[in-house]
Amino acid sequence: MAHGFDKDYWERHWRQERSGGPGSMGGNPPNPYLAREVGGLAPGTALDAGCGGGAEAIWLASRGWHVTAADISSEALARAAGRAAASGAAGRVRWVEADLGVWSPQERFDLVMTHYAHPAMPQLEFYDRLAGWVAPGGTLLIVGHLSTPDATDHGHDHGHGHGHHPPAEASVTSAAVTARLDGTEWEIVTAEEHLRALTGPGGRAVPLHDVVVRATRRR
Repeated sequence: MAHGFDKDYWERHWRQERSGGPGSMGGNPPNPYLAREVGGLAPGTALDAGCGGGAEAIWLASRGWHVTAADISSEALARAAGRAAASGAAGRVRWVEADLGVWSPQERFDLVMTHYAHPAMPQLEFYDRLAGWVAPGGTLLIVGHLSTPDATDHGHDHGHGHGHHPPAEASVTSAAVTARLDGTEWEIVTAEEHLRALTGPGGRAVPLHDVVVRATRRR
């Protein structure tokens, strides 16, 4: 089933997540690739594109980063802001309600990251937009859904993998992402594809196929 991934879609999605029960995106911990890929970077300015429930933005802020966290869903942002207030890191996060397919920031950032976000535009074109917002010497971190032969929607959770397979239009490969990054402008640091398992409802193991790409913009 094709999805529009527009504002109405995401607002409905996050309203359904209000319960905050097991498997809810609003209560998830930060993506495990985040600490591995950026934990060694000096804190600076960051953009979290499609921040959802805010776990990754809050993780960065708690480590000294000044974060702009953008999402199309006011429902998601309200959840994220409440979570940030409880964490003590709210002062270093600016929440922005924005359609990332058309919105552009007024600055470039030391780190631009996205975790499973997919707006109402082609996925690779979305990543192109993010790459343009990275400052010289800065880092681009993309964590996305891997395109697999069975990449069809069977209850996808649109954020942290408690469903089965993401929609095909929201899936990519590491090679497809890195091919968009000109080697004269970017150094590819990480280009990987992973299969990991999460614990779903009833303790059932749920497979999640990930793409992880980290690149540094040359100065």
